[in-house]
Amino acid sequence: MSVDLEAVHARDQGLVERALAGDLEAFNDLVGHYQDFLFGLVVRVVRDREAAADAVQEAFFSAFRNLDRFRGGSFRGWLARIALNAATDVLRLRKRRPSEPYPEWEDEAWQPPTDPDDDPEAQATRRARSRVIRTAMEAITDDQRRAILLFDVEGFDYQEIAGITGVSLGTVKSRIHRGRLALRDLLADQMELFRE
Repeated sequence: MSVDLEAVHARDQGLVERALAGDLEAFNDLVGHYQDFLFGLVVRVVRDREAAADAVQEAFFSAFRNLDRFRGGSFRGWLARIALNAATDVLRLRKRRPSEPYPEWEDEAWQPPTDPDDDPEAQATRRARSRVIRTAMEAITDDQRRAILLFDVEGFDYQEIAGITGVSLGTVKSRIHRGRLALRDLLADQMELFRE
């Protein structure tokens, strides 16, 4: 399904203008359009659902407080930048005050089967792939992980990522390239998981 970006930008611009004029429902509409996207982006960066929800909420508060600073273009990209800044704050705080006293309580590796016909071996392989990829993603730098998530998972182009992260186009390309090389090296001995 193709999305008409001009129509999305026009819709967002209209909602921003209404919100700036005092229409709170217009801002709520923006939240409705982008909360799932932001949560999906942030949870991949902070790797904690509760912290991601807090960061997304803070990002929306910040966006609301600074709505008059939005200068047009991609509202989605503008929000992503704010959310990634909130995620970076979470990571900084975590480094200063690491605390996961019971990480096993957060383990979501086991899930009840959704379809009785689903092959248990295929499920185990998918979980193993997920675990290996998550571990590899955690091993690369935060900047590389963020760039790869924005490009490969969220579908932003290089220029949008440069705008979201506040770095040059060359830096974005370099982070994606170096991150992919690092991931390839980290996953080299696990490639049998990815062969069908």
